[in-house]
Amino acid sequence: MTIIGLTGGIASGKSTLSAYAKERDVHVIDADLLGHKAYEPNTPCFKAVVEEFGDEIVAKDGSIDRKALGSIVFAEGSSLERLTDIVWPHIRLMAQDEIKSMQAKDASKDVLLEAAVLIEAGWQDIVDEVWVVVVDENTAIDRTMQRDGLDRDAVKARIDAQISNEERIAHADVVIDNSSSEEELVTRIGVAFDALANRKNKIHAH
Repeated sequence: MTIIGLTGGIASGKSTLSAYAKERDVHVIDADLLGHKAYEPNTPCFKAVVEEFGDEIVAKDGSIDRKALGSIVFAEGSSLERLTDIVWPHIRLMAQDEIKSMQAKDASKDVLLEAAVLIEAGWQDIVDEVWVVVVDENTAIDRTMQRDGLDRDAVKARIDAQISNEERIAHADVVIDNSSSEEELVTRIGVAFDALANRKNKIHAH
């Protein structure tokens, strides 16, 4: 089993790569979905977040009101770090649990952990290879404006809040460029997976 850690900025093509991985029978773990699970009522993470940020972030239905939490977190400089210090370790544990259960089920099946914050959260140590999808900033801005209906400044602010492509590439074992068409991206993803299969075959051959 090879555990791939997939990361990349906004609109870089992570979900396209994850969808392709599923087609190749790779087990995909989405850190975003785990993040939603971490916020579920009565989980240890939920309790820790409410303790840190106060009862006003709890909605009427007992769940965390993400908008209320977001407005607190983005209003104060240090709050985001306080939040991620709570949430990221919980997501990491959930990802590790899922990897373990996959290893028990089928040790030959590769696993892909898709996480936008892989490098910021320091999760490189739980994966075997770091794959980064990159797209130039202007393309990322245009794609996100179209996809999410946001204006340029809003998208730019989001991109500026993340680490740069250069920083991601510095940690990467595999870099996939997605600056042209989706067809081209799929071709490059195919090449990357074929190369992975070849690397694994070489290891087995020795």
